Formats: sequence, structure tokens, C-alpha cells
Amino acid sequence: MKRLINLAPSRGGRWMLGLLPFLIIALVYLSLSNARLAENPNDRLLPAPATMANTFFSMATEENQRTGQVVLWADTFASLERLLLGVAISALIGLFVGLANGGLPLVRAKFSPLVTVISLIPPMAILPILFIAFGTGEAAKIALIVIGVTPFLIRDLQGHALRLPDEQLIKAQTLGGNSWQVLIRVLLPQLTPRLLNATRLALGTAWLFLIAAEAIAAQEGLGYRIFLVRRYLSMDVILPYVAWITFLAFLLDQALARISRWAFPWYHAEEGDNP
Repeated sequence: MKRLINLAPSRGGRWMLGLLPFLIIALVYLSLSNARLAENPNDRLLPAPATMANTFFSMATEENQRTGQVVLWADTFASLERLLLGVAISALIGLFVGLANGGLPLVRAKFSPLVTVISLIPPMAILPILFIAFGTGEAAKIALIVIGVTPFLIRDLQGHALRLPDEQLIKAQTLGGNSWQVLIRVLLPQLTPRLLNATRLALGTAWLFLIAAEAIAAQEGLGYRIFLVRRYLSMDVILPYVAWITFLAFLLDQALARISRWAFPWYHAEEGDNP
């Protein structure tokens, strides 16, 4: 008799098992929505899927009379610009500082405690300070993402660098490599794919900081729109926007995964990933 720990589904079985929780959630929502709408056709808490689809379609196709913009796409582009810029800055800082901390003991002794302390500060707690320092424009929102994501990337890359076999560093130095060459030719190639994986993990946190910042001070953006319509209990807008954010996050995650597998196939072969 096979043990449960050794049972693995087929490719088709994985798809079915993966879709099952979504189907259950959809059925539960439909049953609750139908029950509430049967009792009160004007209920706004659990709108019918058709209502949400119509609202989402109108926001994706009709221009706003005041601004002349299509609301969904204006919000999406504004949020993605902030998110991608914040994550890109975080990734660059995380790579260079993580590389230096992981490869140079003197640098690690100076900056590692500082990075640890910064990583323990709740970024949302300093959001008012960012608004005071940078104003309510784009800089404060991007800075929040950078402050929230960068320490995690630095610590992850530093830990990965410290886990590399010492033999690699010794051999590189034996072959005449100086400190700079060891960092660039030994550590950097192995930390870069790890950076992409760590960035994938940090995307959810970056979205959280972005939505929070947009909810407090913004004129457009996905988070701004959600918190704008909440006062009207417009769940036909909020739920599709939440689904849209989830879809965008999924696309970004898959894009980073494909880039990583394309650029660093050796890394995923070592990790045992299945493309």
C-alpha cells in the first residue's frame, strides 16, 4: 500500500486539484449572493457576477466625464508605474548591498546590524514621516515600497551568499582573483537568480505598501479607487478591482519566473524546479 506522502497527482490531476478550491469559493459566493439578492434585490454587499462584470466593463471602456480618462487603465498604469519603480530600486539596492554584506566581512560588520534594525521597523508606521518629508506626491509612495522591500532583499541575498561553499571562494583566490573579481565572478552570478526569486516573494508586500499609500494620498491608482468607493459600499467595484490586482500580481510573478528560468536555467536545475 502506497503511503500518502508518496502519492503524486498526474499533470491533469494537478490542474483539477488546483482549480477545486476556486470552484468551491465561487459556489459559496454564488449561493450567498443569490440568497441576499432574493431577500433584497438592492443589496450591495454581495453583488451578482453579472453586475460586477458590467461595472468592470464600463470602467475599462468608458471615459470619465471629469478627467477624460478611462478609469481602470488610468488607475492601472499609475499603480504599476509606482510599483515597478519601487521594486526596481529595491532590487538594485538589495543586490549591491546584499553582495557587499555577504562577500565582505568588514562591510557586513558595519551595515548588517543597521539593515536588521531597519527591517524590524513597520514601514506603515513611518508613512506619515514620508509624507511630511517628501509630500503627498509619487516620491513618498515609492519610498514606502523601497523601505519595506529592500531590507528583506538584502538579508535574503546576504544569507544566500554566506551559505555558498567556502571552496568556491578559496579556489577563486587561489587562481589569483582579487576581492573585486571574487565578488563579480563568483558571488554575483549566483546571487542574481536568487534576487529574482526573492523579488517574487516580495511582490505581495510591495502591493500591500502601494495600496496603503494610495489609499491615504493619491488622485489615481487601484488602491485609491478601492478606498474612494468604499464609502458608497460599491462592492461591484471593489471586488473586481481586488481580482484585477490579483491578476496583475500573478502576471508579474510569472514574468519574473520565466525570466529567471530563461536567463539562469542552471540555477533552476540545481534547485530541482519544474518549468
